[in-house]
Amino acid sequence: MIDRRRLRGWARSVLRLGIMVVVLASARASLADHYRVPSGSMEPTVKTGDLIVVNKAAYGLRVPFTHTYAARFDGPRVGDVVVLDSPDEDKLLLKRVVAIPGTTVAVRDGRIVLDGAQAPVAALGANLREQLGGVDHAISLDRGGGPDFGPMTIPDDHYLVLGDNRGDSRDGRFFGLVTRESILGRAVGVYWRSGLTWDGL
Repeated sequence: MIDRRRLRGWARSVLRLGIMVVVLASARASLADHYRVPSGSMEPTVKTGDLIVVNKAAYGLRVPFTHTYAARFDGPRVGDVVVLDSPDEDKLLLKRVVAIPGTTVAVRDGRIVLDGAQAPVAALGANLREQLGGVDHAISLDRGGGPDFGPMTIPDDHYLVLGDNRGDSRDGRFFGLVTRESILGRAVGVYWRSGLTWDGL
């Protein structure tokens, strides 16, 4: 004979577990997530295989499991490292925002020119450091600067994204501008790398 009380208790446990799974999946889809870096296009800032934390609520709150915003915040800023849907492939990308709506941008030999002024690049030992939108970060021109781009004035709700490894990055110079909706969140730090437990971006 079936023990009805035991059956009801089991059903309640399954329901609680189901609710918890949905809540966690929704939070991961809309608030925060992690991401494994698949390529070297952002080296030396981020390396292949790094695990990074992504703030998916950085630019707004989305309806879970959609690209639709329930509430929009300020958009991506120049210098932000973002995770986005590739516009021409079924995969996620990690790139740096180098130009935002209203900005006129050009790329020459891997160097960024915003509204006619080249972003400062300085040598620091064997590394190059770029100042972009108030963000100081490393770039690599070891494999050249990659293709040139522009000049182009960025329209509303569109962004130009590049890799920090300018000569070895398939980025906006190849696939064009990306929309705000395709940007899934802002990368805030590397939380795992061999021999490293945290490094902010």
